[in-house]
Amino acid sequence: MIERYTLPEMGDLWTDTYKLKTWLRVEIAACEAQAELGYIPMEAVEEIKAKANFDPDRVLEIEAEVRHDVIAFLTNVNEYVGDAGRYIHLGLTSSDVLDTALALQLVASTDLLLEQVESLAQAIRYQAQQHRNTVMIGRSHGIHAEPITFGFKLAGWLAEVCRNRERLVHLRQQIAVGKISGAVGTYANVDPRVEAIACQKLELQPDTASTQVISRDRHAEYVQTLALLAASIERFAVEIRNLQRTDVLEVEEYFARGQKGSSAMPHKRNPIRSERLTGLARVVRGHAIAALENVALWHERDISHSSVERMILPDASIVTHFMLVEITNLVKNLLVYPENMKRNMNLYGGVVFSQRVLLTLVEKGMNREEAYRVVQSCAHQAWNTTDGDFHGLITQDQTVKNYLSPEEIEACFDPQHHLKHLDEIYQRLNI
Repeated sequence: MIERYTLPEMGDLWTDTYKLKTWLRVEIAACEAQAELGYIPMEAVEEIKAKANFDPDRVLEIEAEVRHDVIAFLTNVNEYVGDAGRYIHLGLTSSDVLDTALALQLVASTDLLLEQVESLAQAIRYQAQQHRNTVMIGRSHGIHAEPITFGFKLAGWLAEVCRNRERLVHLRQQIAVGKISGAVGTYANVDPRVEAIACQKLELQPDTASTQVISRDRHAEYVQTLALLAASIERFAVEIRNLQRTDVLEVEEYFARGQKGSSAMPHKRNPIRSERLTGLARVVRGHAIAALENVALWHERDISHSSVERMILPDASIVTHFMLVEITNLVKNLLVYPENMKRNMNLYGGVVFSQRVLLTLVEKGMNREEAYRVVQSCAHQAWNTTDGDFHGLITQDQTVKNYLSPEEIEACFDPQHHLKHLDEIYQRLNI
């Protein structure tokens, strides 16, 4: 991923140096397991642990000649270890190291994502608490529907973030899997107990039935879970963008001192962070397709997945982490305009209270079809009219007056009716 969208905490987990460190951890764990089972001398393992090292540049230099990354790595490690190095990689195949080490990277990445998801949940919960009773209009099809609160809107976001957190917790279990089962996975040249001991040391579970690789459905699930998380972030970002439109302006991204929105138009305050998040979600979704196509390998393995994973796993992890940090900061600093929300809700004289008028008329004994006709007629007269006044038209309509008193009409226009059960939702989410 380009530096623009790479934050150091996640970026550091996907450097070549970190990757080679995980390779060495796997090799040493396998050596320790071999020694515990009596296959190699314990003294050799101690020497390996004391001397083992690598130089990323030297590994690349060797790889340029041998055209094999793991062999290049082992050759370089043995340059440090010396004779005891003959016990390194004993009975293993390259994928034992690659896939088990990759699991360590994915687990570390997932832990970082979980940490940031929790920060996002806290930011949304705080804003929802501040705006539990901030009344605004709910919209369906982009059209004014009925009153809600901004806190209620944020409650929906929080519930979705909590589901994403649960998915990441499940995902961590699915990808925390290693394999040290040798070529084609039959344990022909390595004791299955080596795998069990080594994985325990690495805090991984042995794969149930590996081939020469860990099956790529696990890795596809990883990228798909990140893509779903990115899609949630995109949903929040798109909502902010729509609510920030000049003709709506109910919320707005924080605009910093000295920030400029346009090279041509000095007045512009654009939702650039939300737009950025929308675009980055497309990148992660695209990687999900590539991850799914990696699942179908030839027989016990091929390496068609390898070149793909070198790009999509770091990129998906880094971008999703960046998106989480960005949306968290955006939510924390979001500008909310309750007066604009109130103004928009009362356009055309409270036409959004039409259903309440309809139901009240029906409750008072009026035929529903007739009530709908009367209320819709008043609503459409007020709709998109400069001085449109649904409230006034309803108040003056003789048919309505035959069924409802002035007090009953006024009660239909009280937004609190629409909010009376929201506390139940807030309680579910500890808002």
